[in-house]
Amino acid sequence: MYTIFLGAPGAGKGTQAARAAEELKLAHIASGDMFREALEKQDELATEARSYMEKGMLVPDEITIRMVLERISAPDCEHGVIFDGFPRNLAQAEALDKALAGQAKAIDNVAYIKVSEEELLTRLSGRWICRQCQAPYHAVNSPPRVRGKCDQCGGELYQRSDAQTAPLIDYYTQAGKLLEIDGEGGMDEVGERILEAIGREPVRRREG
Repeated sequence: MYTIFLGAPGAGKGTQAARAAEELKLAHIASGDMFREALEKQDELATEARSYMEKGMLVPDEITIRMVLERISAPDCEHGVIFDGFPRNLAQAEALDKALAGQAKAIDNVAYIKVSEEELLTRLSGRWICRQCQAPYHAVNSPPRVRGKCDQCGGELYQRSDAQTAPLIDYYTQAGKLLEIDGEGGMDEVGERILEAIGREPVRRREG
């Protein structure tokens, strides 16, 4: 199973993607994790990504896509992947589809966690993201040691909007793969809705 989790910042997609991956015994690929790992790794691709991150610049799509493709070739991705934070835009979505097709694979479904604007504003109040490695912070729940600065890489913290989500929703709706899930309520409640929508079949199929 290859599933993408979509949602605006504050919708809880990172938490739910990790929970679903554990439940379904699938690899969880979060773009933020990949970028943070790139700060430590010494291979050519990580060095390329790091050269942008250290300047406070976004890693270009072409490098991000190569990092993802390298990651999904790892043994733990054999049975499938839950993508979290990738694709972030239409170019990345199209490149991912093309790459998977080359391996006779495809995205099975896209879980779009929908939360009302009012609820998002409540959740996002005080939330900050590192511009370089995408590490999340919250002014109250998990503040950085130095105001406005990432603990992990020293990058600038900012509040992100997700203007590029709408084209992805359209893209996957047209492909017949979008599953809209009510993202309001308790964490467990939303998690159950997601599992019901994307299905628990991969685990049973592999066990059988």
